[in-house]
Amino acid sequence: MINQRLFILLACLFVVMIGLGITQPVLPFYVERLALGGGASRKAVAMHLGLITGVFALGQLLFAPVWGRWSDRTGRRPLLLIGIAGYAIAQVLFGLATSLWMLYVARILGGILSSAALPVAAAYVADMTTEQKRGRGMASLGTATSLGFVVGPALGGLLARRDLHFMTRFWCFKLDSFSVPFFAAAVLGLLALLAATWWLPESLAAQAPRVEEQKTDWRRLARTLAPLLGMALVAQFGLAIFESTFPLYAQAKFDYGPKEVGAVFVVCGLVMTVFQIGAVGFLSGRIREILQIATAFGLIGTSLALLIVAHTKLSVFAVVGLIALGTAVISPNLAALISKSGGSRRVGAALGTQSAANSLGQTGGPILGGALFAWQMNAPYLLTSTLLVVVALAIAWKALHGRTQPEVSDHAGIEGREFTL
Repeated sequence: MINQRLFILLACLFVVMIGLGITQPVLPFYVERLALGGGASRKAVAMHLGLITGVFALGQLLFAPVWGRWSDRTGRRPLLLIGIAGYAIAQVLFGLATSLWMLYVARILGGILSSAALPVAAAYVADMTTEQKRGRGMASLGTATSLGFVVGPALGGLLARRDLHFMTRFWCFKLDSFSVPFFAAAVLGLLALLAATWWLPESLAAQAPRVEEQKTDWRRLARTLAPLLGMALVAQFGLAIFESTFPLYAQAKFDYGPKEVGAVFVVCGLVMTVFQIGAVGFLSGRIREILQIATAFGLIGTSLALLIVAHTKLSVFAVVGLIALGTAVISPNLAALISKSGGSRRVGAALGTQSAANSLGQTGGPILGGALFAWQMNAPYLLTSTLLVVVALAIAWKALHGRTQPEVSDHAGIEGREFTL
């Protein structure tokens, strides 16, 4: 029964991630067309792309902890349905946009509502797994996400065909070839919503009574999880800079279009999928999670530096594959450590806080990346590479010196068990 529940959850998440992946190759070109049509300069296009990517993450930053806390009180299922439905609605609005301000509105709304999906899905996995199998469960969650990003960008590149010429306008909305990927993503979101409504039960039904009368001590939670939340923020910051600037970077340096950019993101998702299916589960219990994370930070930082000197298609794909490999190690290990360190009855709140940290990185990364790209094409990768390598060395040094951090209690005090950094 548990395996069946997890399978349905992962299938729904896979479908949603396909939808997100569909939009990734076409979004930069969609923003570029609307920005230039509105009289913006090409340098302003990079800024708008960073801001539009960042405001989505800003909505997640503000609301993910709230959704996570509510899921501890009301259950996972209602919040998961809200997240999927909000994602689908935002995609429809995005596809109908005729101006940049409409893109901003749709993106902010999507960030607020869809921010319920990922942290609540991770909390669902935590409910269904023991602490010993938590890393494998989170790796499975990461696999579903990665598979979605394998299929999604490839499908998005095919749907965003430049040879399709049609346009229908009604009221202040417009429907044309750029709308197709976003509507396809909305349809997939609707399918996931129907599947979750029909077949996904509540994961807290067999758990201890839900916490309704107690208030989450956010300060204590944040203080306890601070090292892990800092790692999540930096990881997402670096990844967001790469994801938001790469389409523009590849267009300027290699003359890549939506199809080529989609192929690069397919490779990225494929590497993450393969590694999370096999190696993450194999490494679990053999190498400390924190040392895996430190190694992955170093790998991503080094790879971003190599991207600057890459000149052939093969070298670009190889470097992006290394970035994906590092990301595949960081994500499940951080989620497992945070879910265990937050306390058994604060899983939703802890993972919601992690999602907020992720979103903070996803908010700042594209904005800074867009500004740096407008200044100098290689600047985003030089900065990020240096930051991630320094963080990798700091994590490894602290881990080897055995620093410890207490776990948040389910009750008023602090539990005796400690989290070893």
